Amino acid sequence: MAEKCGSEKASSSSPNLICPLCLDIFVEATILTSCGHTFCRRCLKKYDLTHQDLDHMVCPLCREITKLSANRVDDLRLNVSINGCVDDYHAKCGGMNAVLEMCQKCTACKSLKDAVSFCKTCNCYMCDECLHCHQHLTALFDGHEIVSMDDVIEGKVSIGHLFEKCSIHKQENKDMFCEDCKVHVCQKCVLVGHRAHEIKNQVDFEQELRRKVTDLAQRCADKKAELEKNIHNIETQRHEVHTAVQTLLEDVRQAYSIKAKELEENLRNLTDQIHALERSFDDDLNVLKSKDRQRIKSICSSITLVDNDRLGHLETDTLSTHILLCEELDTMLKEVTDHTSAEAIRKKAQEKRFKPADDTRLDLGSISGSDPKIEVIRCVDLQGVMLGMTRYSNSSVAIGYGSDALGIDIIDSNGGKQRYSNILALNDMKCHDLVVQRDGAFCVSTGSTACIYSRLGCRKATIQARYNGNALKVNSGSTDEIIITNYEKQIYIYDPTGSTLKHTVQTKRATEQASITRTGLIVTSSCWVNPSVVTVYGRDGNSGESLQAPEGVYLYAAVDERDRVYVASVDRKNSSVVIRLYDLDGLNLKERVEFNALNMTLVWNWCYLVSLSPDMLAFACEKKLYFIKVSL
Repeated sequence: MAEKCGSEKASSSSPNLICPLCLDIFVEATILTSCGHTFCRRCLKKYDLTHQDLDHMVCPLCREITKLSANRVDDLRLNVSINGCVDDYHAKCGGMNAVLEMCQKCTACKSLKDAVSFCKTCNCYMCDECLHCHQHLTALFDGHEIVSMDDVIEGKVSIGHLFEKCSIHKQENKDMFCEDCKVHVCQKCVLVGHRAHEIKNQVDFEQELRRKVTDLAQRCADKKAELEKNIHNIETQRHEVHTAVQTLLEDVRQAYSIKAKELEENLRNLTDQIHALERSFDDDLNVLKSKDRQRIKSICSSITLVDNDRLGHLETDTLSTHILLCEELDTMLKEVTDHTSAEAIRKKAQEKRFKPADDTRLDLGSISGSDPKIEVIRCVDLQGVMLGMTRYSNSSVAIGYGSDALGIDIIDSNGGKQRYSNILALNDMKCHDLVVQRDGAFCVSTGSTACIYSRLGCRKATIQARYNGNALKVNSGSTDEIIITNYEKQIYIYDPTGSTLKHTVQTKRATEQASITRTGLIVTSSCWVNPSVVTVYGRDGNSGESLQAPEGVYLYAAVDERDRVYVASVDRKNSSVVIRLYDLDGLNLKERVEFNALNMTLVWNWCYLVSLSPDMLAFACEKKLYFIKVSL
C-alpha cells in the first residue's frame, strides 16, 4: 500500500517523468526518432510484439512512422535527458530501493524517520516519537484510530485513500480533480483558480477511471475471445481449404492414372502392330529367298542332266529330250535376277513412321473448368468527350466531360445515366479528371487546379499542385491518398485532405495516369506517349521492368481491389483492344492471362481503364463507354 501511495505521488508531482503507456515512472526512457515521443523501452517492446510483420513502428500518440532496423526497439536511442531526470527524482525520493522495500517516511513531522504506524484519523504516517505523542496527548488525539505499519505492509489492514498535500495551501489535501486542467487540486484551489472549471471529487474521479479501465479490460478480453474464435474459424476454414485442395489433387491423380493406362494400352497396341509389320516383312523376304533357292535347285538339276558323258550314245527321242532341257536351261539362265524386290521391301519398312498423337491427348484437364475470357456487356454513348473517369460503385462510373458537355455524369452497367449536380461549380467547367474518396467526397481536376468537394458539393480544399500548362490528372488509393500527375517525370502524393504533400516520386518517363495499390506501390501509364509503357514504382523511386508497347499501340493500366493489374493495349489503327491481367511480383508485373481481343470504336488515343470489382471493368474512349465482364 505504501508503494502504491508513492507511485500516486510520483504520478502527480512528476508528470514529465510518466510513460504514456504504463503510466509509471520511465524505465530506460527510449525515444522514437520520427516524432520525438518517449516511452519505456520495455513498453515499446511489448507494443512492438503486435507489429513484427512490419519494418516500422507507428507512434501510439501521434501515429507518425519510425523505421526499425534488424534489432527493432533495441536499436532505438535512449532519451538521455529524461533518464537523467528520472535518476534525480529517485535520488530525491530516497532511491528506488526505498520504494521497493516500502520504507515509508513519517509525514507527521519533519524528521523523515521511518514510519512505524499510521493514524487513520489524521491521515498520516508516524515515527516512534509521533506515535508516543498520539498515545499520551489524549486531550488532542483521544479516539484516533492507529494501525501498525507491519499490519499495513502485510495487508492485514487497509489505510484507505491517501491524498497529497497542496503545495500552495499546505494544510489542504489535493482531493479534487480539474477536468479542464487535468491536475489534482485542493478545495481552496478550486475557489481561487478553477471556479468555472469542471471539478470532480478525487475519489469519484479515480473510481470512474477504474470503471473505464475495467470496461476496457473487459472489452479487451471480449475482443481477444472474438479474435481467438476467429483464429479457430480460420483454422477450420484452412482445414476445409486443404480438404478441397486434396480433392483437386486426387482428381488430377485419377485423371493421370486413367490417361497413363490409356497410354500403356496404346503402347501395347503400337508394339503389336510393329511386331506384325516385322513378321510380314520377314515373310515377304523369305518368299523371295525361297524362290531364288528353288531356281538354284532347278539349275543344278538341269545342268546335271545336260552335262552327261553318255550324250554321244543317246537315242533319237532321248536326244530330243536333252535338247529341250538345254533350251529350258538356256531360257532359265536368261531370266533376269530380281534384285529390286528385297530393296523395295526395305524401303517400304523404312518409310513407316510413328505419328505422335496431338498434345491434347495427353491433357489432364484444367482446374477452373472454363477458359478465362472477357466480354462487353454494355456499350453506352456518352453525351460529350470523356476527359476523366473513376469508379463510383461496383457497377457504375463517374465521367468527366470536356468542352462539348461540361460537368459530371454517373453511368451504371445497365445504361442508366444521372447528372451529378451536387457540385454546381462544375456544371459550366471542364472536368479533366476526377476520383471519389471513401467518404463520398470528390477530388476534381479542372485542368490547372485540383479541388476537393464534399459529397454535398462544398469545396473543402484546393490542392497546391504544380501546373505546367498540362492538365492535372488525379487518382486515389485504399487509404484515400491523392495522386497527382502532370505529364512530367514526377508523381505527387498528398494526404487525404490535400493539404500536405507527403511524397514526390521521380519517374523514368513522363507519366499521364497513376494508380496506387494497397501496399503503397504506384502503377504508372505513359498512355499515348511513344513508346507507351507501364511501370511500377516504390515510394523511394525504385522501379521494376517496364511493359513497352509496339509503335502505334498505347497502354492504359488499372489496379483492382486485390492489387491485380489490368493493362489495356489500344491499337486505334485496327480498332482493337487487348486486355491482359498481371500479378505484382515485387516491382515487376507477371502476366497471368491474355484475354481475347475486343473490337471497339476507337476515335482517338486518349482512353481510360478502371476496375469496378474483381469481375467488372470499365473502358472509355472519346464518346463511348464499355462495361466489360471478366471471367477467370
